[in-house]
Amino acid sequence: MNETVRQLSLVKGGQRYLFRYQPGNEADVIGAFASLAADAKTDFDWFDAAVLSYQMGRRIELEIDELRA
Repeated sequence: MNETVRQLSLVKGGQRYLFRYQPGNEADVIGAFASLAADAKTDFDWFDAAVLSYQMGRRIELEIDELRA
């Protein structure tokens, strides 16, 4: 069983957004980004979702590069 936990965080204004997930659940996390960005009650916007999605993708890319080496 894979117990690795990944983490992404964003500090914006007085809020801290923390996302913890296991590898393989990236689509669920991106869905959570989208839900937060669509919620007018939060300061989390589509730019924030894009930045965190990019960071997640970059991490995956680096891990793939390490496996190829």
